[in-house]
Amino acid sequence: MTDTAVKASPAAAPRHFTVRYPDSWWKLDLDPSTRDAAIRRAVAEQVKGMQVDRARLDAAVRDARSRARAAHARGALQIAGMIAFTDRDESLTANVVVMRVSPPEGHSSDLAELLLPVALENAKNPLGRGTSANTAELIEVPGLGTVGRVTQIEDIDYYGRGTVRTALMHTAVPVPHSRDLLVITCATPNLSLVDAFFDVFDAVSGTLRFQP
Repeated sequence: MTDTAVKASPAAAPRHFTVRYPDSWWKLDLDPSTRDAAIRRAVAEQVKGMQVDRARLDAAVRDARSRARAAHARGALQIAGMIAFTDRDESLTANVVVMRVSPPEGHSSDLAELLLPVALENAKNPLGRGTSANTAELIEVPGLGTVGRVTQIEDIDYYGRGTVRTALMHTAVPVPHSRDLLVITCATPNLSLVDAFFDVFDAVSGTLRFQP
């Protein structure tokens, strides 16, 4: 796995963080001036040696670019992802977006209080009910302490090209010495492999470390 680092700045809080991803994943700094070309190079590198026709490769690049643009528009600090093609001509995709959020002034920054309305809303969602893809809980992560973890299945609008049923894992980590949270959102449309992807997402999220 490789480290990527992005600045995360308030006073008295850590100015940097690192998240580790599998070596084969593409990683972006979301700079609009470089990301489109970087995405094509990264996706092409991931499928090197595979028999993938140009149309499918171009579609994968467009999808990754759309994700990156949407992440940047939401103020994301970092985005990473993977794509692979199976012998059965199926694609396996996943992405991770890291954002920094602040609870509104006058609202509690306590994780349990923040998680309660999310848990109540998640309980109404019939998709994934009773499975690992329908949870809201506080968990202990070595090196991070107590974090919030929400998993769910949602029908997501993929940038005007129609909705895709997608499994999501959100991990909310308190930023030391601040009211902020660093939220790591992981997603995959490969629902038949959701448990395997959730294991990967859990491992990636657990590598988060704050730096001075």
